[in-house]
Amino acid sequence: MSTVYRTLILGASYGSLLATKLLLAGHDATLVCLPNEVEAINARGIRVRMPIKGRDGLLEVDSRTLPGTLRAAGPSEVDPADFDLVALAMQEPQYRSAGVRELLDRVATTRVPCMSIMNMPPLPYLARIPGLDTSLLHDCYTDAAVWSSFDPATMTLCSPDPQAFRPPDEEINVLQVTLPTNFKAARFDDDGHTAMLRTLQADIEASRFASDVELPVKLKVHDSVFVPLAKWAMLITGNYRCVTASGPRAIREAVWDDPDQSRAVYDWVRSLCVDLGAVPEDLVPFEKYASAAQGLTRPSSAARALFAGAPNIERVDKLVQGIAAQRGMRNAVLDETVELVDLQLAVNRAQTAVA
Repeated sequence: MSTVYRTLILGASYGSLLATKLLLAGHDATLVCLPNEVEAINARGIRVRMPIKGRDGLLEVDSRTLPGTLRAAGPSEVDPADFDLVALAMQEPQYRSAGVRELLDRVATTRVPCMSIMNMPPLPYLARIPGLDTSLLHDCYTDAAVWSSFDPATMTLCSPDPQAFRPPDEEINVLQVTLPTNFKAARFDDDGHTAMLRTLQADIEASRFASDVELPVKLKVHDSVFVPLAKWAMLITGNYRCVTASGPRAIREAVWDDPDQSRAVYDWVRSLCVDLGAVPEDLVPFEKYASAAQGLTRPSSAARALFAGAPNIERVDKLVQGIAAQRGMRNAVLDETVELVDLQLAVNRAQTAVA
């Protein structure tokens, strides 16, 4: 490896997984996070636990043993111009928070290439999809204005297929991976920025933990802007259908309680992506997703946040509904899901206003 790239990662929960892969490959990562996270990570690093094929239990990777350099900082303590790449790993509503909003604007104005690993695709990325009117999608975002300074040419998207969570009874610098699949990134418009992604892909692919262990969760770079949209069918079929009138349910239950309905919803979202311009090879077949969902025994992060009282969550459900409307497409199950989320958010916001 000849070049050490410096990546600024906004968000230390899911972002810890990407950071660990970069550090193992010999690159440097800076995590932007909350003060208690900054203190914990700078003192004790990050620890990511993941299943390894052919091994029992979980393997723990401690960032302090990896060749790359890790640090954590608050949003006012970093200059995006000091970095080669910025990764967006926060939940979409967090980008309007004080400090984070200003940092995001500095990222946009410095034109550092930016790769999102959010479930909710940033508006500038959607502008790269031919035929979409992004002005009709602003109400799907907590605050669409935070994306207004970005040039779509500097933004790309990863399909965040790996599933991970912070164990509630562990320290804040611990992340546990439940589904160790790959980050699938679309190329940038710029060939040089894309070449950097391909170098990171190759370095991650070649890296080994403790000399001989090949860790899962790779970075895969694709020429098609539609490849990252493969996550939409998974989110609509599983993650958002964790939301029920009586509370949250596990992703596995959302997918397997009525597999015929799940297949129909999944295939409908796939057909929407194909209508936008994707080819079937860009996407993941239902059988592969349904098999992986067998191991997803917790409610989705969106459902957990919703029923914990969050006044805002990522609205990929509403986004897909809005994009489908532009193509003259509707789905009754998705419409019901959107309504359930809207109703619970209204309850949460009313409670927040009273408090």
